[in-house]
Amino acid sequence: MLTGRRYLLAFTDEQAAYAEQVGAVCRAVWNTGLEQRREYRRRGAFIGYVEQARQMAEAKKDPDCAWLADAPSHTLQQTLRDLDQACTTHGTWKVRWRSKTRTAPSFRFPDPKQIDVRRLNRRWGEVRLPKFGPVKFRWTRPPGGVIRNATVCRDGGRWYISFCVEDGVSEAAPNGKPPVGVDRGVAVAVATSDGGLDDREFVTPGEAARLKRLQQRLSRSLRVHGRNRGSKRRDATRAQLGRLHARIRARRADFAAQTAVRLVREHGMVAVEGLRIKNMTASAKGTIEQPGRNVRQKAGLNRAILSKGWGGFLLKLEHAARYHGTHIEKVKPAYTSQTCNACKHVAPESRESQAIFRCVACGHQDHADVNAAKNILAAGLAVTGRGDLAVGRSVKRQPPERLAA
Repeated sequence: MLTGRRYLLAFTDEQAAYAEQVGAVCRAVWNTGLEQRREYRRRGAFIGYVEQARQMAEAKKDPDCAWLADAPSHTLQQTLRDLDQACTTHGTWKVRWRSKTRTAPSFRFPDPKQIDVRRLNRRWGEVRLPKFGPVKFRWTRPPGGVIRNATVCRDGGRWYISFCVEDGVSEAAPNGKPPVGVDRGVAVAVATSDGGLDDREFVTPGEAARLKRLQQRLSRSLRVHGRNRGSKRRDATRAQLGRLHARIRARRADFAAQTAVRLVREHGMVAVEGLRIKNMTASAKGTIEQPGRNVRQKAGLNRAILSKGWGGFLLKLEHAARYHGTHIEKVKPAYTSQTCNACKHVAPESRESQAIFRCVACGHQDHADVNAAKNILAAGLAVTGRGDLAVGRSVKRQPPERLAA
């Protein structure tokens, strides 16, 4: 199976400056290629990767575009391939531009023949990249397979390299362990149907106060200081914010990975809600003609949802499930938090708060997220159509709804 290995790079000052330059060239190629595709669409025509790659090769011969030759050619071609895939998947008009300030520089080396990795000592390794030469990286674990490609990116002021590795491991067979339902919440990050509540403080009170001060300082700083010069104070504030956010993201990713691995090791099926997080976290401000309601409350809910990392947790869960023989079942999220698990009565009034669920029909009381996780598990078992997930599955099936009624 394909998997990823991420390592911290130790660039020299010259290599770090060159990496910034390569990232800028790849960003310019992305934006130019996207604008070209949109212009062709306006005319009712189409241009694809092959034609854009040919035109880019010709542009390198132009003295005005000699800066294209500064970057490795394979990284530029891979940028056009990624653009082609993004336009095919999402549509030309939905693909976003890459910003100089908002988008972290990133580029990929697709040819494994040009990537040479060796271990120097117990703590350090070395990788040879085109036009970079030997680059040291922190050896935290062996790659553990055949390297397919390598991606270099900057995150929080540090440079990392990610190897796509074919580890030679086949997908595990079903493990036959009991199923579990998982509810992703705001008050508690992960609640399971067996009563487990997993959560972690991703931002300390001191970091929250510092984050607020830095955001205020950033909003008060000038975007441009003088004529055609960037503000060094604003850039320094943005760098501090980036490092703080990177630390928060690392904690969130660590929590998601550890929780996901524990769940797939102990269970044969994990039922989760098939949430559309992008739609759930959309702004409620509306338009001038039709302004939204409770905009500030909705913005606070959006921040709370995104701070728990629902999407990242599901991604870690699906990745770890391949190695432990666990099936991930996505169920419809409608009314899972309003349904009583004991009597199946649906009422919004039963959800008294984020933590308390008290059924208005039968009086059943439980933790609100645990009650929702039990409903998710029941929905997941109904989707599978069987009451167990052992290797030798039983022949019993749940009756169809028309017969059960």
